[in-house]
Order: sequence, then structure tokens, then C-alpha cells
Amino acid sequence: MSNAFTNRLATRARPLSFQPGICESTLQVSNASSLYTKDMRNAPPLAMFVLLPALLSGCHSHPLTDYRQLDKAGMWSSGLEDLKKLNVSDAEVNQLVALKNSGVSDEVCVQLVSAAHDHQHPFNSAAAAKSLNGAGFTDDQILAIAKHDQLDSLSGDAVMLRLVGLSDGTVQLLLQRRMKGLPSLSSAEIGRLKNTELSEREIVSRIENGMTDAQADAEAAAREKAFAHSGTGFVHPRARNHRR
Repeated sequence: MSNAFTNRLATRARPLSFQPGICESTLQVSNASSLYTKDMRNAPPLAMFVLLPALLSGCHSHPLTDYRQLDKAGMWSSGLEDLKKLNVSDAEVNQLVALKNSGVSDEVCVQLVSAAHDHQHPFNSAAAAKSLNGAGFTDDQILAIAKHDQLDSLSGDAVMLRLVGLSDGTVQLLLQRRMKGLPSLSSAEIGRLKNTELSEREIVSRIENGMTDAQADAEAAAREKAFAHSGTGFVHPRARNHRR
């Protein structure tokens, strides 16, 4: 065999590779993968921002919430549909059932949940709203407190203001001060001052002038002592209880 023929055969022959996993198809897939990775790196971030809200919205969704308890409690279908739009949880449904059983309207229930969600937390203040409703506060007053996110912090004191016997106007004034974060007296000190025969106007005047609980306590003690020495028959409530 001539040397020229042997050289032509050597040129045409392909050397065999014994390295595992390497072939023409592997090279093609590898090239395609690198192109895909490159395209993804060059893709605009807008697509991710478009998809992100859709991904996050499912994190706190409650598609399996059972509304049958509310239906049994007397809530109309329109109210149920409004609650579904607010994406309430089973725990919130239990809270609302308690409100419905205490006579709270569908509209107020929906607005209470909406107010809680506006403050980025679930509605869990049924006991507070129920106590306010039972003490005779109007729907508007209850919702105003809820919209300030202060149902749990104000309900107890607000109910006490009713029990003290203050007029509706004075109660509303004191609630507005509390919701705005203005200084005010506790219901206990207000009741004590009122028991020393200070008028509502006098008590409100002291509150508006910045009287503190400590100052109210001191004045109440002084007035109680003066009554005791004047022979008017005034007796501190604690003394009455002690005598019994």
C-alpha cells in the first residue's frame, strides 16, 4: 500500500473518544443550555415584577374557608359574598359568628373585617366589639374605634364610661380624645371625681386642661376628706363596702 493512500485514510478517520457522556448530541444540548441561560440573564426584570404579585397573593389566600356557620347565624348571601372578597379565614368566621349571635348587623361585620385588614392583621376583636354593642354604643362609634385600630385597647374603658353614668356627648368627646392620642383620665378616676359631686362639665374642663390620673386621685381624696369632715354624710364607696 502506497504512503499516499495511507495518509488519505488517516486524514478521513476520526479518532475514538472514550470519555463518558461526550458526543455530538451532548455538545448540542450543552450549547442550547448555555444559550438559554444567557437569554434568561439578559431577560428584563419586568416579567418578574409582573409575576411576583400573583405569586404572593396566594400565600395568604383562604379558598377553603367554611362560611356555613355564618349562614346558620343569619348572615345574608350578600354579606357572605363581601366577606369572600375580603378573603377571610376560618378563625375570622368564628369571630363573626359570635358577633352575629349578639345581634351585630352584616354590614358592620364586613366593615370590621375590612378595617382590620386595612391595618394588615386579621379580625380578632369580636369580644371587644360585642361588649361595646352590649353597652349601647352605636355602629358608627364602634366602627370609628375599629378604623383607629383600637377596639381591644379602648373597649373596656369605653364601657366603664357608660357605667359611670356620663352623657352620650361626654362619652363621645372622651372617646375622640383617646382615639386621637390626647391626654385623658381613666374611667376609674372619672368615676371617682363624679362621685365627689363634680359635674361632667367640671370633669371635662379638668381633662382638657391636662389633668393626670395622679392629680385626679389627689383631688378626689381631698374632696372625699372634706365631705367626711363637713357632716354631709358623704362616705367613700370603699368605706361602705368595709362596713358591710
